[in-house]
Amino acid sequence: METAFTKLVGVEHPIVQTGMGWVAGPRLVSGAANAGALGILASATMTMEQLRAAVREVKSRTDAPFGVNLRADAGDAAERAQLIIDEGVRVASFALAPSRELIARLKDAGVVVIPSIGARRHAEKVAAWGADAVIVQGGEGGGHTGDVATTVLLPQVVDAVDIPVIAAGGFSDGRGLVAALSYGAAGIAMGTRFLLTSDSTVPDAVKAEYLKATVKDVTVTTAVDGLPHRMLRSELVASLERAGRAKALAKAVRHAAGFKKLSGLTWTEMVRDGLAMKHGKDLSWSQVLLAANTPMLLKASMVEGRTDLGVMASGQVAGVIEDLPSCAELVTRVMAEAHAVLDRLQGLTPPHLLSLPPHPLGTLPPPG
Repeated sequence: METAFTKLVGVEHPIVQTGMGWVAGPRLVSGAANAGALGILASATMTMEQLRAAVREVKSRTDAPFGVNLRADAGDAAERAQLIIDEGVRVASFALAPSRELIARLKDAGVVVIPSIGARRHAEKVAAWGADAVIVQGGEGGGHTGDVATTVLLPQVVDAVDIPVIAAGGFSDGRGLVAALSYGAAGIAMGTRFLLTSDSTVPDAVKAEYLKATVKDVTVTTAVDGLPHRMLRSELVASLERAGRAKALAKAVRHAAGFKKLSGLTWTEMVRDGLAMKHGKDLSWSQVLLAANTPMLLKASMVEGRTDLGVMASGQVAGVIEDLPSCAELVTRVMAEAHAVLDRLQGLTPPHLLSLPPHPLGTLPPPG
C-alpha cells in the first residue's frame, strides 16, 4: 500500500512502531522494520555509547529503513543528531518540536525529520520549519497526552499542513488504518499494540497486566510527573495520587539520582535539561523535579517486571488487545484487514465517485 509516507521513508506499509522508552529496543525495532513497517528506536534513556551500539545492532538485524527518537530539549540533542547522521539512520523522530536549525542540519544530511505533535499549531510550526512529516497523537494515546481525541485532532492537522500526517492514538488494526487514511492521513503509528507483541522485550508479567485490562482500566494522571500521563490503573498509581507533594518531591529527588547514574549525565547537565524542559513547557520547578519519576518508574515495570514498583504507560487501545503476535504477524494482519475493509467499501461506492482524484497526501491501491 503506497502512500506519501511510505514513499518518503521507503517502507512497504504505512505503519509506524513508536519510540517507547525502555520498550523500543533493537529487537522490537528490527522486528517492525523486517515486517515492512517503520521501527523507531527510543534513545532518551540511553547514553551516547548505548545509542550507537543499539543503532548498530538494529542495522545488523535488518537492511530496512528505521528511525531513532530524540528528545529535542536534551542538552546533547545536537550530538545525538550527529550520531544519527554518522550512522546513516533514515529517520529522526522527536517527542518535542526540534529547532529550525536542527531540522535543517538533519535534512541537509539526508535524514527524514518527523516530530510528534499534539496540537494543530505545533504541526503548523514544525511544517514551516521544514519537517518532512508529523505524527499527530490524540488523547487516546499512551504516555504524555493531550485531551483532544484523535478523530477531532487528526482532520484539523491534515487540513492545516501540506506534509504527510501519521495518525497516532487509538490504533491497533486494519480498520483503524483505513479510518485514518479516510481522514487524509498517510499512515498510522502504534505504540501499545507493538508493545504487546512477542518481539517486545517487556516482561511477560507486565504484558499480562495489559492483556487483562479493559478500556476503563486505563487512566490519565498527573501524579507521576505533574503532566497528564496515560497509563494502566494500579495500586502504585493510586498511592502516588494519595501522596502529598512533599513526599512526591522527596521520591523524585531519589529517582533523579538514580537516573543520573543510569544516563551518565552530570548534575550540571541534568539541571541544564531541566531548564530547557521548564522553558519549553512552562513548568514549575517542582514539576521539573517530578519529571525525574518517569524514566525510573517506567524502567521498574518495562525492564524489571515490577508492576508493584513501576508504572505502565498505555493507550486506551490496551483494553481491546487480546493477543501477542509477532511484529510480522501483526503487520500482515493489519494490512489484510485494511484491504478487506477497502474491498467492502468499494462495493458501497457510487460509480460516479470512483473517478474522483486521490487525496494529495496518499493514494490507495485497488482492492485485492
